Parts: sequence; C-alpha cells; structure tokens
Amino acid sequence: MRRNKSFESDREPFRDHDSLELQKSRVTGPFSALHPTEARYHINAPPDSAGLESQSKPPSNVAFKWRSRDNRKGRHTLVVRPSDPSSQYQAPPPTSSIGRIMRTIGRMFFYYPVWDISWWVAYIFTWGSIIWVINAFFSLQPFTTPSTTFPTEVLYGGGITAFIGATVFEIGSVLLMLEAINENRSSCFGWAVESLFEAPSTEKAATSASLTLRPAKDKCLHHHANKKNFVGKPQPNAVASATSKSASAAGRSWTWWPSTHDLRTHYFHDIGFIACFSQLLGASIFWIAGFTALPGINNNLSPAALNGAYWFPQVLGGCGFIVSGFLFMLETQKRWYLPACGVLGWHIGLWNLIGGVGFTICPCFGFDTAHWAQYQASTSTFWGSWAFLIGSAVQLYESLEKNPVEVDKSA
Repeated sequence: MRRNKSFESDREPFRDHDSLELQKSRVTGPFSALHPTEARYHINAPPDSAGLESQSKPPSNVAFKWRSRDNRKGRHTLVVRPSDPSSQYQAPPPTSSIGRIMRTIGRMFFYYPVWDISWWVAYIFTWGSIIWVINAFFSLQPFTTPSTTFPTEVLYGGGITAFIGATVFEIGSVLLMLEAINENRSSCFGWAVESLFEAPSTEKAATSASLTLRPAKDKCLHHHANKKNFVGKPQPNAVASATSKSASAAGRSWTWWPSTHDLRTHYFHDIGFIACFSQLLGASIFWIAGFTALPGINNNLSPAALNGAYWFPQVLGGCGFIVSGFLFMLETQKRWYLPACGVLGWHIGLWNLIGGVGFTICPCFGFDTAHWAQYQASTSTFWGSWAFLIGSAVQLYESLEKNPVEVDKSA
C-alpha cells in the first residue's frame, strides 16, 4: 500500500469509528506529501438501535466513501457492491439512474437552499459564467456580424459586462475559500450508523429482516444541513448526538480566516484548499482587468497602460484559473496520473481548466492590435466562457445531490 506521509490513523476522519472499520489500503491521494483525498469504511457491526438480534451479520454489499471534495460540499457517498444473497440489508438504488438525474436537474431550477454555502458557490459561478457568455457575444459580434454592431457595443456592452462578471467571480471565489476553511473536521458520513437501518414494523418480519439504508439528515454534522443560518455551526441536535470528539470538532465556530498554525499544519497540505486559494488569487488579479474594462477608463488608457492594467492581469488571473481547475481535477484522482472520469468533481475541474485556458489565451492575443489577433482574443473568451458555464452547471448539480450512491464496478 502506498501511504500518504501526512496519514495519521488517529486523526479525523482517518480512523476507525464505532461500527465502522477504516480500510487503510483504500486511503489514497494524488500526492504523498499532501493529505489523503479519499478513504473507504466498511460496517463491521450492526448498530444496537436497529432492533436486531446480536447475531445479525454486518452488511457485505455496502461501504462508506469519504472524499475531501465531498466533505467540503456536505456530500456523503455510499458505495454499493454486488449484493450478498444472505445479507439482511438493502442498499438504495444508484443515483446514476435516469429518474434520479432528471429529479436533480429539475431541482437546479426550482430548489434554492439559501442556507447552503456550497449551493451559493455553484449558483454564483453559474450566473457569473452567464454574464461572461454575454460579454463574449458583445466582443465577438463585431467580427462575425458587423452589420448589426452599434458604435459603443464593445466599450459599453463588453466593458460593463466584464466588470460585472469579474466581480461576480470574485464573490464566488471568496465564498469558495470560506467553504474550504470551514470544512467538516469530524466524522460525518450522512448515512449515520446509529440510524442507518430501519427495522421492520412487525416482530414477525424482524426475525427475517430485510433492512433499508437511508440518509440520516438529522444526524449530519456538516454545516450545510443547518437551515437556520448561512454562516454557522451544524444542527445542534446532530452535534449533541455525536461522540465527544466529533462534537468538539463539528461544533466549532464559523471561521472567517484560519490561524497561521492551521495554515501551516493543515491547509497548506490540503490540495482542495490550495485549489480554492489559487482560484481566489486568480479571480482577485483578474478583477483588475474587469475594473479597467469600464468605459471612461479603458478608452482613456495609453497602449502601454492598457497592456499593463488590462491585458496583463488577465494573463495572471487566467493562470490562477488554470492551476485551480487542474488541482480540482487531481483532488478527485487516486493517483496523479489516473483520471477520475466517473466523479462529478473531476469534470468540474476539467471544464474550469478549459475555461482558464481560454481566459489566458485571450489576453495573449489581445496584446497584438492586429485585426486577426483581436478576433482570436474574442473567440478565446467565447469558448472559455462556455466552458466555465458548463463546469458551473455541473457544480450546481453536484451541490444538490448530497447523498450519492455509487456502484463499485471493481467488485
């Protein structure tokens, strides 16, 4: 087994828990110098609250999967393996079914969990990407359909939408950082072991029980589930029912910025935090270009000032987007060289990486005032904006599916 250097068997969440056994061979991550990003747990004993006889067998067809990205997003993944005919436990159907997918897509339009910071991150980036797509149309239209162009289309239409889009991206990046530094430090699996199994309603059925696994939102220790506040602690009843160690970790106050000690000992070893920090840094630098795109500023800059205050920040900001997208992809991978095509977070990182490339290529062409170069700059913004929009839409979908069920194809 390749073990991460930062792995500690007694550290949350990488340790054994009541009724759960950590599979140390399944603790993985793309880089050994950074914290692990994935772990798996088997259920080694049925909970007493299930109302079963002590001889009841643990479920052999299900396991819990912990991912660092899922943990930040308040998601809890259940892994379903081929069923054991002798097992008493029925696993829920996988969330990759068409019905479940369509239901979640519908919720993207009609469900607004305003208490969930992960939903806000995805929602804001989605609207920011839409604004950038509109900006790209303003920039590209003079090249594709000159007859429909109005005199101030690029200066006012493009400039104002660039400023709004850059500002929205900055707000989303700040929330992304808040999400990262307020990750859950306790052992929350969403499908809480204490209430994981529902006993049949009759004593007769209890002797040959076929029990169903279900999400236990009332036991969730993530702050995402608390509908009473946007920036605060998990649900009080969930913390109260947790173990003393988990309750202490989960009940900590909302953090606006981590301490130097936490940065040095934890966050700078967390690939997800590094990715979020790169996104914030890139968005902050990119915002300079959004500000200098405004009418009255952009059209009064000298060529040298335009290169330094408008085009160059786009290069640096775009590089930050590339780095963050690449790191978000790596975070979901078991090895740095193995793509995780079956994980939503990997595709989100991929599309953000493509969008970052587009936003970086745009100013590289923009330094040249030739007609063909300006056309390529506008084209790069166009497909880069659409890539960001696709990634943001998938992220919005991800934020609304809190209890995914995966099929273990390797079994």
